[in-house]
Formats: sequence, C-alpha cells, structure tokens
Amino acid sequence: MQLERKLLFWVDKLRDISAYGLKFTTNFNDKENYTKIQEIAFEMIVLITNNLNKGIKPLIFPYLSRPGPLIGGDGAVINSKGEILLIQRADNQMWAMPGGLLEVGETPAEGVIREIFEETGIECQAIELIGIFDSRFWQTSFPFHMYHLLFLCSPIKSSHARTATHEHETLTIDWFKESSLPEKIDLGHILRIPKAFQVWKGYQKAFFDQ
Repeated sequence: MQLERKLLFWVDKLRDISAYGLKFTTNFNDKENYTKIQEIAFEMIVLITNNLNKGIKPLIFPYLSRPGPLIGGDGAVINSKGEILLIQRADNQMWAMPGGLLEVGETPAEGVIREIFEETGIECQAIELIGIFDSRFWQTSFPFHMYHLLFLCSPIKSSHARTATHEHETLTIDWFKESSLPEKIDLGHILRIPKAFQVWKGYQKAFFDQ
C-alpha cells in the first residue's frame, strides 16, 4: 500500500506539472508534450489502481487537466438526536458523508450545502468548520491529492423533503448514532467522523494538518 501511494503521488506531481504547463505555455510543441505527459499519467493511474472501467475515462479532463491540489467539501450533518447523516455511494457501495468537489463561484460552505442536497435531498445550513484534511494523511481512496474541507451542518427543520437532484450517485441514506455506525464506511470518512462528533460536542476546535 505504501508503494502504491508513493507511485500515485508521483503520478499526481506529473499531472500537476503538465496541467500548469498547459495553462501557461503558448508553444505548440510544449502543449503537445504536456498533453502526452497527461496521457501517460492517466495510463499509470489505470495500471496502479487496476481500474479499467469506463467510469475513469471522464476523469481525464476535470482532474488531470486541473493544476494544484483539488478541493472537496463534505458535510457532517448531525441532527438534534446526535445522529449523523450518511449516504451509501452507488459507485463502491461504501457509506460516507455527503460531499464532492467544490465549484467556481461558490463559497466552501455553499458548495457543501449544494452537495448535501444533490445527494440526499435534505436542506441544511453550515454551522462550523470541523477542519481541513490533507488526503495524503487520511487514507482517502481518491487517487489525486486533495484538500477536504469538512463542515458541521444542521438540517433545516422547516424544509420539506425533496428528491435529490443527483440521486443516481446514492443508493440510500440513513441516520446513525456515533456508537452504531455501519460497518462498510469509506476509510477516509470513518477517520474523520470522530472529529465531527468532537466538534459537535464542543470538545475540539477546527482541525488542520501540519
């Protein structure tokens, strides 16, 4: 596993270098070479992760061509009963907190609220920043370097249940007590969920990796 992570780190560096090169170069030959580097990086990711399914092909443009670490936002939605909202992902059947990549033109909190609604149909408000987590240290299954911004959120009581706009991404949703979480939780999420409950209980301030 350590070798795999090291190889993915080097591939991600190649992706980052080529993405910055394509962003700033005006030389045709340089563009061609940077594009070849991206194609090699993609082939290496497929080889390292042993992922040949069709779903990885769309990653070429949004991920490989984007310079710098990606930024994702997750929502730890905890209700008045002390239950956290989790989704069962459609792609790997693992449980996780709702979230996704943040978009241009929105604040991190707005992005997290959007992702929660898209995946669950539940309207929330962001209460507090739980922390900023570096994917390299939190065993995230995502193959690219990412910063995860985790927000403590609260469901809006006055809102009515609505259909999620991206319900195809979610098999099901449910609420869980901290003491009775489901078994198959995405590893990157199960390590961060305790941080969410600590902030909800008032035991800890916002976390960041150093």
